[in-house]
Amino acid sequence: MTDEAIAGVPMRWVGPVRISGNVAATETRVPLATYESPLWPSVGRGAKVSMLSERGIVATLVDERMTRSVLVEAADAQTALTAARTIDAHLDELRTVVRGCSRFAELIGVRHEINANLLFIRFEFSTGDASGHNMATLASDALLGHLLETIPGISYGSISGNYCTDKKATAINGILGRGKNVVTELLVPRDVVDGVLHTTAAAVVELNIRKNMLGTLLAGGIRSANAHFANMLLGFYLATGQDAANIVEGSQGVVMAEDRDGDLYFACTLPNLIVGTVGNGKGLDFVESNLARLGCRDERGPGDNARRLAVIAAATVLCGELSLLAAQTNPGELMRAHVRLERDNPTAKAGV
Repeated sequence: MTDEAIAGVPMRWVGPVRISGNVAATETRVPLATYESPLWPSVGRGAKVSMLSERGIVATLVDERMTRSVLVEAADAQTALTAARTIDAHLDELRTVVRGCSRFAELIGVRHEINANLLFIRFEFSTGDASGHNMATLASDALLGHLLETIPGISYGSISGNYCTDKKATAINGILGRGKNVVTELLVPRDVVDGVLHTTAAAVVELNIRKNMLGTLLAGGIRSANAHFANMLLGFYLATGQDAANIVEGSQGVVMAEDRDGDLYFACTLPNLIVGTVGNGKGLDFVESNLARLGCRDERGPGDNARRLAVIAAATVLCGELSLLAAQTNPGELMRAHVRLERDNPTAKAGV
């Protein structure tokens, strides 16, 4: 045996999903790699609902930025404050430093926080079609070196100060965003709510308030109110060559549901979608094939393929979230589906 192998995770395409909005107007099937076999028909049901809505899922890209925080130590808090103000006054100079170490990274913002004599500096970058982890770290390393050379009274603390925040659920990511911030909305007609989701708009709204909002509040959730964003994100990330650990911050997000005279308005806000169409994980044949099938290998402007991938990921999340919440309004439906699709399915038992 060798120490290297490709881990085979079962993958299926589900859909198609209808998507519109400020990034893409498309109808596409989506790939999900998962051991949780009920996820495929559940997302498929949400996708069917999207096809029965005139505009489908309206996906709005609100913002995008990859972050990396560095830590420096100052002689005291006053020196840290002086350093922070110096940084704010020389942003153009810092942008020049970033351009000198990357063709695609652009410094778009700097935030900082002082604790005792420690200065935490959060750099925010645009990173083209890459998710931007390595690009942001490389640029931050160059920026940190520049700051240590030009600002008196500070010394090296760490290339990562956990104020980014990478692969951890934090308030700062939920508030400021990390990666792509996407809002998805779907207006489901009353007859589709009844005929396909087998529920009512009022029941979904009530469950969302009691489960996603109140239940998460009581559990101490951080900037999050959803049922299972992580399920769809993990399946989509594994199928498209993303860093799967980013589902930690990616699963932060909020579901909104409103009863509009029997029609159901359903929306998912995902402020931390970290996806890219170039970089690590994209060289595998199945990933290349999946990205091409999703239309994310077409000739577009810098960053446009990653934006397309992000809105498709966000729409996939809405499909699964809507379907699960609808199922949970009906006693026993969720468990019956799991028993039928997992315990009574030889293929699912075998994991193939």
